[in-house]
Amino acid sequence: MGCASSKSKSPKPSNGEITAKVTGGKSEEDGYVEDYVCNEHDVGENEMKAFELDGGKVLVVKQNGKLSAIGNKCSHYGALLSTGALGDGRVRCPWHGACFNIETGDIEDFPGQDSVPCFKVTVEQGRVKIRAKRSELQSGKRTRTIVKKLEEDDRTFAVIGGGPSGAICAETLRQEGFTGRIVMINKEPTLPYDRILVSKALDFELDKKLLRDEKFYAENDIQTITGTEVSSLDSVNRQLSLSNGYRIKYDKVYIATGSKPRKAPIDGADLHNVCVLRSNEDAKYVNGQLGPDKHVVVLGVSFIGLEAAAYCVGKAAKVTVIGRSAVPLMDSFGEQVGKRVMDLFKEKGVNFVMNSGIKRCIGDDNHKLTSVELNDGTVLEADICIMGVGSSLYTTFLEGSGIKLNKNGSVDTNHFLESNVQGVYVGGDIANAPVFCNNNERASIGHYGLAQYHGKVAALNMIGRTTELKAVPFFWTMLFGKGFRYAGYGRPHDTIIEGDLEQLKFVAFYLDANRKVIGMASCGQDPVVSQYAEFLAQGKTLFENHLKPDPFAWTKST
Repeated sequence: MGCASSKSKSPKPSNGEITAKVTGGKSEEDGYVEDYVCNEHDVGENEMKAFELDGGKVLVVKQNGKLSAIGNKCSHYGALLSTGALGDGRVRCPWHGACFNIETGDIEDFPGQDSVPCFKVTVEQGRVKIRAKRSELQSGKRTRTIVKKLEEDDRTFAVIGGGPSGAICAETLRQEGFTGRIVMINKEPTLPYDRILVSKALDFELDKKLLRDEKFYAENDIQTITGTEVSSLDSVNRQLSLSNGYRIKYDKVYIATGSKPRKAPIDGADLHNVCVLRSNEDAKYVNGQLGPDKHVVVLGVSFIGLEAAAYCVGKAAKVTVIGRSAVPLMDSFGEQVGKRVMDLFKEKGVNFVMNSGIKRCIGDDNHKLTSVELNDGTVLEADICIMGVGSSLYTTFLEGSGIKLNKNGSVDTNHFLESNVQGVYVGGDIANAPVFCNNNERASIGHYGLAQYHGKVAALNMIGRTTELKAVPFFWTMLFGKGFRYAGYGRPHDTIIEGDLEQLKFVAFYLDANRKVIGMASCGQDPVVSQYAEFLAQGKTLFENHLKPDPFAWTKST
């Protein structure tokens, strides 16, 4: 559906939400609603505002003198896009960084599955009229048109991995016109689901958190094989061997098998109730072991460990976190922010033992965990121990395939996510892929949204639509109701904090040795991290001197 244009000028870009309605001209027909929502000059150049239409909200944007209108809610978790970051031809969600084209509503960066609706815009005597499909106005989501498989197309594209990356790849292939066979193989006995909930909300219901249901895959001719692993790949004969004995010949393949959480190599790690969190089954088991008399020990102070610890608060008698560093999240957020996060947890009753580790897990005669011994000999009562100490990559099945594996199991890709073997594409955790905001140097990054973006880029290149990867890592966590965002990449040399760290209303700028800002984190300051992510996506660079006298002057150039 097209968007009409008009010419208008405004000297300053700004974001905000305005609810307005110009009466007169409302009409309804064939499931559509049409009405005036504002005056032409209510929206300035490089500005976006939300207006009411028939009880819903539409986002009206003006860029290059052209007005367009899309849905105002992010299709991922419903954040208001009017409070996000307006970039060049797209708007970025303030919460998790998903991006939507302002003219088509198509999703361009992730997380999320769906696009947002695009509405027809016309200008009549200075008044802006919007015509919208009522169902899309109400849902705020739009699934792109998908083609069907054609019998005469005998090509087979295989997707190995049923996580967020594989799911987006399979769906994108159909959206972009691929009419051959698509087969998606998942080692878990389920369709792709919202895996970020595994450590954030352990009691989630799997059926309600599927990315797409069985009906969707059936209707769109996407074959799914679940509960089955690919045991080997023959890149010469282009053939997959499956754990169920099947073999699949492919023309092109996308591999996004993800990572496997590992347990610490200590005595007792195999006891009952010494757990890791990767799957819905893992989350269900841990949740089922909690209770008012239970003692929970969490080993690891990364996002997985802290999210799990936060979930357990109020559901167990005691929660203790063990970490080898001085503060949690040191590698991601630095010492200052990490200490404030630790204080937040302590305020909620969580105990910490830092600069330490677990020497061994101790069990009873039934091989069930009863306690853990720390490095200094201290013994803590433990009914359950959750380990979040890292992971290994699911790529051992590629040994001998001709696909080059790095020592850590990752696979180098080019700018189009193709491996050293033609026709073999790699994404998600296992891809050692170029990072656009890090001078396109390669890195293996385990972020949910980036994995989905990989899936889309790979699909486009598989069908011949040459698309270069432009990755800007963006991740987030929610801890005791406080949302922390981060964008960028690299180990910082120094940190500058703006705002009130104690009140958890701050922005942290992470600088390298050349005083270049390589990353940014925030809490309670949306949409600044989304603005920074968009700033990086446009190829721009921020240095310490750009932060003076106004540390946020650069936001006006996104």
